[in-house]
Amino acid sequence: MHILIIEDDMSVADYIKKGLTQENHVVEHFSDGKEGLFAATTEQYDVMIIDRMLPNIDGLTIIRTLRASKINTPALILSAMTDVNQRVEGLQGGANDYLIKPFAFSELLARITILGQSNIIETQKSQLQVGDLTLDLLTHKVTRANQNIPIQTTEYRLLEYLMRHINQVVSRVMLFEHVWDYHFDPQTNVIDVHMSRLRKKIDKPFDTALIHTIRGAGYVIRTPETPDT
Repeated sequence: MHILIIEDDMSVADYIKKGLTQENHVVEHFSDGKEGLFAATTEQYDVMIIDRMLPNIDGLTIIRTLRASKINTPALILSAMTDVNQRVEGLQGGANDYLIKPFAFSELLARITILGQSNIIETQKSQLQVGDLTLDLLTHKVTRANQNIPIQTTEYRLLEYLMRHINQVVSRVMLFEHVWDYHFDPQTNVIDVHMSRLRKKIDKPFDTALIHTIRGAGYVIRTPETPDT
């Protein structure tokens, strides 16, 4: 799943992001409420994890703003505010779930998995597809031309990120931040290595290449009928 975290406690955010990444999810994190709201309105996510108390714009205001804009992405409020009235206020404000800090990661994972599955059922989008390439978000199965393609965890996250940005050029910086959670190091070839392995599996056995290198800009996965730019 593509998950948005809006949390200003960096230790909590890092803990969640590390755990979700290990579960093969693509995770984006913002510590500022205003930046998080902008991301939530401009990107497509499967689930949002939002702290109640945030700089600039609080979590409940973010959720209310999204619901007023007809953005119904499932949202889980994560908060140290334990009063029952505060929890009710959060749920009535548009949150789908409310989890109190401190929490067990296993419980958080179970809750967002349920939210993500309900969202997929609601939107009838359990798969990403580019041409004859399909990625199943529930089973993590990848197929092309009805042939099963076994890929490793990092390759899966890389492919999912590309497919979520179909026909859009994705820079190396973006891949480092969202797939590897690293600060960009221009000297490393880790992206080239994994991209080469992925393309051997996704493109080499087939007549038409889907993944393309845009020199000086990054990479793009595009439908076969999309012209080069």
